[in-house]
Amino acid sequence: MEQIIISDAKVILKKGEGRTIKAGGAWIFDNEINRVDGDFENGDIITVHDHDGYFMGYGFINTNSKIRVRMMSRRKENPVNEELIEKRIRNAWEYRKAVMIPSIYGTGFETKEADSDVLSKLSCRLVFGEADFLPGITIDKFSDVLVIESLALGTDRMKSLILDKCREVLAKDNVIIRGIFERSDAKVREQEGLQRIKGFIGEPFDTKVLIEENGVKYYVDVENGQKTGFFLDQKNNRRAIASLCKGKKVLDCFTHTGSFGLNCAKAGAKSVLAVDASDLGCAQAEENARLNGLEDIIKFKCADVFDLLPDLEKQGEQYDVVILDPPAFTKSRASIKKAVTGYREINIRGMKLVKNGGLLATCSCSHFMDEELFAKTIKEAARSAHKQLRQVEFRQQAADHPILWSNDASYYLKFYIFQVTEEM
Repeated sequence: MEQIIISDAKVILKKGEGRTIKAGGAWIFDNEINRVDGDFENGDIITVHDHDGYFMGYGFINTNSKIRVRMMSRRKENPVNEELIEKRIRNAWEYRKAVMIPSIYGTGFETKEADSDVLSKLSCRLVFGEADFLPGITIDKFSDVLVIESLALGTDRMKSLILDKCREVLAKDNVIIRGIFERSDAKVREQEGLQRIKGFIGEPFDTKVLIEENGVKYYVDVENGQKTGFFLDQKNNRRAIASLCKGKKVLDCFTHTGSFGLNCAKAGAKSVLAVDASDLGCAQAEENARLNGLEDIIKFKCADVFDLLPDLEKQGEQYDVVILDPPAFTKSRASIKKAVTGYREINIRGMKLVKNGGLLATCSCSHFMDEELFAKTIKEAARSAHKQLRQVEFRQQAADHPILWSNDASYYLKFYIFQVTEEM
């Protein structure tokens, strides 16, 4: 497999363009480029220059994509090579160790001799694309298994090198990876001129991987689960709402493999009804409930949430806590209006099912649904439902999904907890 191909080609920006990358961004769009001097093949590393010839960095080019260049390095002394890739992986891993271990075990936790065991069992996002300065690559670590999603041509060509460096860096902490699975099956790959791929990289292994998060055990299906098999970004948000659920009657909507509901049940909820439209998701969730001995507390229903919530309202059902964790209703700016309608509707329905004085946890995982628009949509939903909202907490994605301020797409998860009351 090809890895790093360096071209002599130079991308010259139009005068007045490149404001995004000058502010630290990673993308150069096709309409910002004046010309390309020299020969290249798509996926090659090229140099980027301002309209006056000023050197701006190294990136990889792809004429199939509107994102024409994705930046890899800003300094002449940091060319894109094996050493740079190793540095990026090492920095990504050191960052996860620094932020994830204290969040799980507390700031006073001393691993010492237990380091390798703790780190081996750690499940986290190891590489988060542009936020870790490796554009288009996502790598999740589920205990001793890695799952990679590759969405950009340039880093796709470096895939084997990146994974080799992951193994090497982790091995220095005595963390041994027993298998790697690729989930590069997203449709967006076609925009890069890439085929959709799914399968083992290296030797096959059991793709049902056991992990533990917040004291809850899960079987993660890295082959057939959504995305890479499990949504690691909500780990702290699950813990936050679960801490408020002791003795409560809980409704968990869009449960996927049961994570929010299981956290609530583990924390002492009186009962949990968890709902998802996926037969596979519900079957996996039921297996996870049995794994944790929580099957008497949490029950699962396979149904369309948009259809079920009005039925529950007609039946007079009320819950102490309602959790709304829907999939992204929009993956492009073009469908924002439709997404707003979906978020407004689901929040109206959710609020009506909350007992007076109860709690609503609601979130959006689309970066196109920005914080301001999401808050406005919830406010409109509350007005339509004739409810008052008192904000308990606002949260974002977990720290292993870092938000790079120069890359808007890295900030996508918005999570609110509200107390819901009748209008005064």
